[in-house]
Amino acid sequence: MSSFIITGIVADGAGRAFSGFLDLQFRPARLISDYIYERGIGASLINAAAVGITGLILILIAKVQLSGATFAALFTMMGFALFGKTPVNILPIIFGVYLAGKLVGKTFSEYLIIALFGTALGPLVSMVTVELGLTGLSAVAVGTCAGIATGFILPAIAVSVLHFHQGYSLYNLGLSCGFFALFAAALFRAGGYTFEGLMLWHTGNSAILIFMVPLLSVILILTGLFSGGKKGLRDLAAIQKHTGRLPSDFMDLESMEGALINSGLIGLIGSAYILLIGGDFNGPTIGGLLTIMGFGAFGTHLKNSWPVVIGVIAASLVFGKSLTAPGVLLAVIFCTTLAPLAGAFGIFTGLIAGFIHLVLVHQTGSWQGGMNLYNNGFAGGLTATLIVSVIAWYRSRNSDFK
Repeated sequence: MSSFIITGIVADGAGRAFSGFLDLQFRPARLISDYIYERGIGASLINAAAVGITGLILILIAKVQLSGATFAALFTMMGFALFGKTPVNILPIIFGVYLAGKLVGKTFSEYLIIALFGTALGPLVSMVTVELGLTGLSAVAVGTCAGIATGFILPAIAVSVLHFHQGYSLYNLGLSCGFFALFAAALFRAGGYTFEGLMLWHTGNSAILIFMVPLLSVILILTGLFSGGKKGLRDLAAIQKHTGRLPSDFMDLESMEGALINSGLIGLIGSAYILLIGGDFNGPTIGGLLTIMGFGAFGTHLKNSWPVVIGVIAASLVFGKSLTAPGVLLAVIFCTTLAPLAGAFGIFTGLIAGFIHLVLVHQTGSWQGGMNLYNNGFAGGLTATLIVSVIAWYRSRNSDFK
């Protein structure tokens, strides 16, 4: 996290970076709001570091040990802090989750993962604060209350929707937040608010943006190799045998070293893909890469993810969509939420899942007004629910199906 701050200062200078960071706290954050496009590399990296530090402090306060889930949560929070999350718009949601736990007699550690991933709805807080025409302290107060209410309801939804896809979509909070955002968007529309699409997308790659994820990936790989040696490589191979179905904590099932190597390889391959097709390295794509690297410790590996990715690419070619288009590029990265389907049911199921995912993800963003940053998680959860339902129905009639 300190390296993000240092890099941000080097990129834009301390004055511009920190003033941009402060400005981002009260900017619209709905999809797609690329903070690098809006306020530059420096402000975006400092914002990512601030969000990551917030998550780390909460983990320490809750006295939760490092695990695949917390590793994934931190990387996801920092990734999405490049396009949508800020300390200001996530803290009310986290506090709301805390209050929900208090109500039902749960410790914060039990709801910590919901709190961290639930920050996907940060844009809802920002929208109420800066897009509804409110001003001054009243805007901040109403936005804060909206965030607290959102966080208060999230645990109930998160626990329930997990049964929909039965753990075959890794971004469970993506479906939970999308479900909540549907009702929130309907309420805003009923009140006369019209959601205008946002497409703030940085183009023109710089060396810092291109090499940031590969460098981090190499560090993770080397850390795993030096810490675990040959055991790290054996554990990496063992990770490839897991389906990835939630909860698949690779740090617990195998080792931290194997998980770090797996995460690093995922980051390198993802970066290589973007370079190969001539895609943009910006807030959303780097945020996506950081997210799938995080889930390299919690469900995603090379073997179970490639069929889903190929399915998305195939769908884009069938429907004549450019591989470098923002929606397609992000779908290729985030579709790995469906990796457990390929891991459990095979390559063909993974291909079908990826194909359906691309078709659906282009619709779900408008449904929820761009307020749920995990839009691919929303679409992925719906896709997994459909496929798992069909498989369960068929299994009940054909005992030979595995």
